Amino acid sequence: MNIQFKKGVLELIVLVSVNKRDMYGYELIVEVSKIVDINEGTIYPLLKRLTNEKYFDTYLVESNEGPPRKYYKITNLGREKMEELISSWRLFSESVNKFMEGSVVDD
Repeated sequence: MNIQFKKGVLELIVLVSVNKRDMYGYELIVEVSKIVDINEGTIYPLLKRLTNEKYFDTYLVESNEGPPRKYYKITNLGREKMEELISSWRLFSESVNKFMEGSVVDD
């Protein structure tokens, strides 16, 4: 996938994923990687920013497999941002698809 496309949609994918259920960092990396190829160096700074912007709250849960895990929970402000991004994505993708109709040459 084009890196610019990935950057543009990553925040939306993360917000939607955490809206489905609270997740910890590595779990989120695995989930998001099903859609776009990412690594830890990409996701953790985004999680920090989204938390600083009050879109996520965090809490710790003890783990049998090492240190406690930091879970991310979407806030009401985060849901509002997610809905805004979903609306923007739909408008954008519909506009691009409409523009490209009849313009793409099939091989």
